[in-house]
Amino acid sequence: MTDTSNLDVRHEQGETRGRFVIDLEDGAEAELTYSRAGTDRWIADHTGVPRAYEGRGIASQLTRALVAEARTSGVKIVPLCPYIAAWFRKHPGESDLIA
Repeated sequence: MTDTSNLDVRHEQGETRGRFVIDLEDGAEAELTYSRAGTDRWIADHTGVPRAYEGRGIASQLTRALVAEARTSGVKIVPLCPYIAAWFRKHPGESDLIA
């Protein structure tokens, strides 16, 4: 896989947890997971990208999908995952979504 700049992100939602997923080659996947805290907050707790795919902006794509969906859904994000917290620091224009 050479171009990882515009991969399809799938949002899987359960009753109490959800995740954003990018399917990669050879059955590998990257994911960002969150749990629901009431009706107005998502606790983003994990971002995982297989080592072979690190450094290609995949975690950023997952985080952007989280932010876009949170904005559409009217929820705030609690960024427990260190990567997501750092992403928000680099993108202060999205800080209105931080719970």
